[in-house]
Amino acid sequence: MNNDKYYMKQALKLAQIAAEMGEVPVGAVVVKKLTGEIVGEGFNRREVDKNSIAHAEIIAINQACDKLGGWRLIDCELFVTLEPCPMCTGAIINSRIDRVVYGASDLKAGSCGSVINLFELPYNHKPQLTGGVLKEECSSILSNFFINLRNRDK
Repeated sequence: MNNDKYYMKQALKLAQIAAEMGEVPVGAVVVKKLTGEIVGEGFNRREVDKNSIAHAEIIAINQACDKLGGWRLIDCELFVTLEPCPMCTGAIINSRIDRVVYGASDLKAGSCGSVINLFELPYNHKPQLTGGVLKEECSSILSNFFINLRNRDK
């Protein structure tokens, strides 16, 4: 669990970068389990890139695939500040990530248990799942972002 908190803090740093860019503050890192090396990182870039699939998880997975030289991210874990959506959950399944660790639940689009748990469906890969790591910090960065956004728009 201590390593979980360390890597979630790295994802939170990326989420802060997203917030500073005006993006919904979600950050993600992919970690190679055996070495503990971060092999992929990402934060939301949908507004900046004008791209609906520029989610933190997709960017981190893509970077990890490039770095490791293949599409199978076996022996890798994903740490993300917000529960993955259906698209990102599909990418996790397809990339064969061993374990997903998330911070805040997403009651509107979360696909690891909040709305649905896609990992429970009969797909060919089922990663382990750990939710609620640094939940308060992950929830707070999101809440503060949306409070500031609403105040700015008044």
